[in-house]
Amino acid sequence: MSDPRVAKLGDLLVNYSLELGPGQTLRIDAGTVAVPLVTEAYRSAVRAGANPRTRIEVEGLDVIAVGESSDDQLVFVSEIDRFEVEQITAVMTIWADRNTRALTQADPDRVSRRIASRRELTKRFWERIDAGEARWVGTRFPTEAHAQDAEMSLPEYEDFVYAACHVRENEDPVGHWRQVSTELNARARELESFRELRIVGPDTDLRLNVDGRGWLAADGKLNMPDGEIFTSPVETETDGEIRFSFPAIFHGRAVEDVRLRFEGGRVIDAEAKTANDYLHSLLDMDGGARVLGELAFGLNYEIDRFTRDILFDEKIGGTLHLALGSSFKKLGGENESGLHWDMICDLREDGEVYADGELVWKAGRFLHEPGLVAAAS
Repeated sequence: MSDPRVAKLGDLLVNYSLELGPGQTLRIDAGTVAVPLVTEAYRSAVRAGANPRTRIEVEGLDVIAVGESSDDQLVFVSEIDRFEVEQITAVMTIWADRNTRALTQADPDRVSRRIASRRELTKRFWERIDAGEARWVGTRFPTEAHAQDAEMSLPEYEDFVYAACHVRENEDPVGHWRQVSTELNARARELESFRELRIVGPDTDLRLNVDGRGWLAADGKLNMPDGEIFTSPVETETDGEIRFSFPAIFHGRAVEDVRLRFEGGRVIDAEAKTANDYLHSLLDMDGGARVLGELAFGLNYEIDRFTRDILFDEKIGGTLHLALGSSFKKLGGENESGLHWDMICDLREDGEVYADGELVWKAGRFLHEPGLVAAAS
């Protein structure tokens, strides 16, 4: 028997997140384990008058690619992919894995090179998104592997995922996300009035310049679930140190207890309790990998636990996350890199954020409604 929440999620992605219309083209990227959601999203796209197609990846091929490809094969990018990135209207990425740690034993340098080889395609597609020519959304289909990572049974994890997306029975998901959009956009406009943010917490005292940078409200258009506001800091003016209390996970591999020291906008010192070699291989991926590309506030307080899945974890209400690597051109970012690695700093118990010297965030929450701080200053 099919789960009605899956159909509801597929409809939300097509009609709210991507806003597909007649004649538009949609590519659905997913693994074989996500077929139930692929089917429902495809159905919703057809009903919307769009022209969907699927790109289904067989699990384990990435392990073969990294482990057995020649150097040329490892970085090969098809001309078909180059053509399609210019033509497609929308892409829906459904993340779903049977094994979330398949690449744990892979050579980290080869993993980094394979990721970097697709940098131009990714950059070009985001240029089209920023220009309003294309759209993208990413979501999670719950599997046993992700339930295990989150330390839940599969039914518990399914409940968690669908509750976070607000597609449960008797819920109005579109109405919910429209309200979230209003609230987050008001906060984003307030943050655009500040020049400097200072983050203070356990083993953390970091200053970032955000002057002139835009802030974007993540309201379900790019991710589902969503619930954050983010920017790209000024590349040359991040100074201080930060400790990430949650494991930093990249391509299924966890790096525990990451500590970074910045000077003049670049990481000058880095250490981790585990996978320290992997950490440094990613930092050395290219010239932009040691620069911050993102700063974000997690504001979805219905997501209250760490699941080892960045889609949910970066939105945990009361946390901040920073990403090393590529920045958002739409927000004024200038950093380019094949890396974009989100790391989460938990400030829910003992953390503060100052905006231009004034305390605006304490123990995981803003102290004022949007606009009141800027008006007072």
